[in-house]
Amino acid sequence: MNEDALTIGADSGMVLPDTQVQELIRTLVRGQRAFQMYLPNNPIYHKAVDSVHAAFRPIWAATDELVLQVAETDFVWEGMTVYQEISKSESIAWQLYKDGMRVLTLKDGVQDGEIVQFLQTVNQVKLLPADAADDLRTVLWEQDYQFLTYRFTDLLEGLESLEPTGDGTPSSPPEALQEEVRQDVQETEPAAPRPGVVDLEEFDSTPYFLDESEIDFVRQEVDREYNRDMRTSAFNALFDVFEQQDDRAVREEIVGILDTLFPNMLNAGEFKACAAVLRETRALAERAGDGFRERLAVFDAQLSQPSVVSQLLQSLDEAATPPREQDVEEILQELQPRALETLFVWLPKFNSGPLRRLVSDVAGQIAERHPGEVVRLLQESNNEGLPSAIALSGRLKLEPAIPGLAAALNHEEGDIRFAAVEALGAVGSPSAMGKLEPALGDPDRTVRMAAVRLVGERGFKGALPRIEQVVFRRRHKSMDFNEKRAFFEAYGAIAGAAAVKPLGTMLRARGIFRRKRSSEVRMCAALGLGKVGSPEAREILQRVSADRDRQVKNAVAAALRVAKS
Repeated sequence: MNEDALTIGADSGMVLPDTQVQELIRTLVRGQRAFQMYLPNNPIYHKAVDSVHAAFRPIWAATDELVLQVAETDFVWEGMTVYQEISKSESIAWQLYKDGMRVLTLKDGVQDGEIVQFLQTVNQVKLLPADAADDLRTVLWEQDYQFLTYRFTDLLEGLESLEPTGDGTPSSPPEALQEEVRQDVQETEPAAPRPGVVDLEEFDSTPYFLDESEIDFVRQEVDREYNRDMRTSAFNALFDVFEQQDDRAVREEIVGILDTLFPNMLNAGEFKACAAVLRETRALAERAGDGFRERLAVFDAQLSQPSVVSQLLQSLDEAATPPREQDVEEILQELQPRALETLFVWLPKFNSGPLRRLVSDVAGQIAERHPGEVVRLLQESNNEGLPSAIALSGRLKLEPAIPGLAAALNHEEGDIRFAAVEALGAVGSPSAMGKLEPALGDPDRTVRMAAVRLVGERGFKGALPRIEQVVFRRRHKSMDFNEKRAFFEAYGAIAGAAAVKPLGTMLRARGIFRRKRSSEVRMCAALGLGKVGSPEAREILQRVSADRDRQVKNAVAAALRVAKS
């Protein structure tokens, strides 16, 4: 049996999933909101009544009684939380809990009118002033419920609770309590308080007797209420109407309202509200029928159009008073993957450093979720955002981007090829290092230097054949000293012990009748031995440490320092 479903009734054998109870509670919450906002002659009001009635059908198909435990912000059924709302001002559970209700029992038949009357009563109590004499308990006692019962806590925990009967009236108190009440009424003088019973007269009626934590809670709730965004509540009402109303004209009107308001809010910098609208319309599109799924999906895609993204980023960069970074990040997180190209194009253009970092972080998060889009951009050689895409791939070490980075090594611009080499080195995987080999023969010196430095640092043996061609076939003749040095050092670092003999031969001075090697070659050979760093390599360097060529002597000294470190 599914763990999310409980057997209800020994005879019926039916099961009631907790998800069905959750859906019922959500319907009741939406109904409570509709009953508060609309009059009984409004079609939306009647639609909410029908939805509440329909939500009970699967419940009564499995059981004839639903017992809900009322926690501070939760409803608990059969030990499982089926409703939770952290915001107490929006929680129906808190509205019942704060007035003392702890158990709410619904029976088959409550859907025919009593549940609507109950929700209206809760709304009525919610609007009572703080100093009102009535509360939820007293107002409910005036009702005559047949299919709805409840239980409140008593101030005196030692006494039996006054539990309502099936008709909603409180049960009779115990006989001992009745006798005590009669004695108290007959006495002319007030009786002395019983030991252990709290006398409320002893407490100050001002709020200053509250604990510090209670004062902080009151202050936070007041601040939250004053800072609450009314637009969110208004949009929630629109979305509720869209879900509850099947009439096409009504839904068309709501979509039209969103189409009108969204660009205005975007232009006004209300990014947090815009992000909330996008998330909700995306959810509505999944549940809407075929007639509105495409409409809502197109609405969600409008923000990611290149022209809209460019206008948004430009306004953010030129704003005299920039909006909060949290709000900007929230709206950018709603962009679709196709917006990455526009973000990459704008990254080097920003005048604002904080905005550049923020957009770069958001682009990285989108790229990690959708690496295929990054690969597509890397393979477009005429893409204006290609440098930013390459840099981001290296920073995030995106393995899926390696083929695109390898393709960028064939770009006509040397700066692009250099950036691709740096990115492949940052990824650093064997696959990425293997793509660097062609860059060792790149026509641009800067690209060659970057590639040979990276393969040398990583000791990538796959690059050894191409490096040996430069070292032993004298392809370094046209290179300057720094580039020769880079290839010889990379050879020593990669070849290791196998490089000692050939580099030692190059380092030793030739005899009178043999052609001498240039000082640059001998210096590079010494530095290559320094990268090997083995005892044999240090011994060869020691032999020529007093060489008559001053440049070679200095190179040997530097190599010995590297070999010892």
